[in-house]
Amino acid sequence: MFDLDQAIQKAMMLFWRKGFHGTTIPDLTAELGINRPSLYVAFGDKENLFRLALDRYRRDPASYVNRALAKPTAREAFEGLLYGVIDLLTDKNNPGGCLFVCGAMAGGEASRPLLDEMKKRRRDGEADIRERFERAIEEGDLPSSANAKALAKFATTQMWGLSVQSSTGSTRKELLAAAELAIKAFPAK
Repeated sequence: MFDLDQAIQKAMMLFWRKGFHGTTIPDLTAELGINRPSLYVAFGDKENLFRLALDRYRRDPASYVNRALAKPTAREAFEGLLYGVIDLLTDKNNPGGCLFVCGAMAGGEASRPLLDEMKKRRRDGEADIRERFERAIEEGDLPSSANAKALAKFATTQMWGLSVQSSTGSTRKELLAAAELAIKAFPAK
């Protein structure tokens, strides 16, 4: 029997390894063990399956974001974001890199709707981080002069930069060293 949940998991891993554009319909049908018509019946099209894979990625492998944002202080949240992404990037069970960063970066005008959606998802993630830092300012955990929007941009830049560095061969030790520098730059109360 075809397990839809398991199929989305397999598709997520395939897209994560090969990216949206590098993953073909024959790749997907082989990985999922179904034929082309069944793929379209179950998921609509490749773009829709990719969106489902992105949802799964955010809910499962990238769930460290929610855990980090729930930390009691802004600094702990920032540390949780950086250490969480490093754990994700260096887990030998994962393909490497970040599906949200690298999954659909390349592509022409035909890919515009998907590229726009990826931008929106990244902006939404950054907004979640900004809201956490705004709360920290309101609660006095960050100085009132802190700029939550700039701090959120700093956090996402660090996370995405670590992802790119990982995908180009940086080691866990190198990623941790970079994260430590960023953590030192994070404002204190």
